[in-house]
Amino acid sequence: MSNPTETAFLKLVNQHKGILYKASRIYADSVEDREDLQQEILIQLWKSYQNFKGNSEFSTWMYRVAINTAITYLKKEKQRFNNHTDAPHHFEVQQEDYNPTKDRQLEIFYSAVQELNPLEKAVIFYFMEGMSHKEIGNNLGLSEGNARVKLNRTKEKIQQIIKKSGYEF
Repeated sequence: MSNPTETAFLKLVNQHKGILYKASRIYADSVEDREDLQQEILIQLWKSYQNFKGNSEFSTWMYRVAINTAITYLKKEKQRFNNHTDAPHHFEVQQEDYNPTKDRQLEIFYSAVQELNPLEKAVIFYFMEGMSHKEIGNNLGLSEGNARVKLNRTKEKIQQIIKKSGYEF
């Protein structure tokens, strides 16, 4: 039986499930790792949901949890499945309607993104979500100008990686 808190939580997560897909796509390489990371993000969201005060948008809060979880998760990937006993259950998130593997350009882009460092990945993730330089800066603890420079350098780096790999856009 699901309680009202859980129902509200799942409703919000389903409204913003694109965040889950993009974060896991940027930070994890294989389908299995992406699914594991999505599950881990959901568990962390659920664990910290009681602390969500509503001072920011749910999506803003969800971005932060997703990025932080992805970064931490990748660091301790080795021992990852030992402590999932306190999660309510296996969350089901409605599956995405599109299949990114069909889109060759996206595949090339995402494989280039795999080579970025965690901060660069976060900058690109926020940029893909349509955030302004100011919002990117706020989320990452950078000034607006610093966020702009970081974003431009990261875009150039992605282009270099793609060029080096011999793919054309």
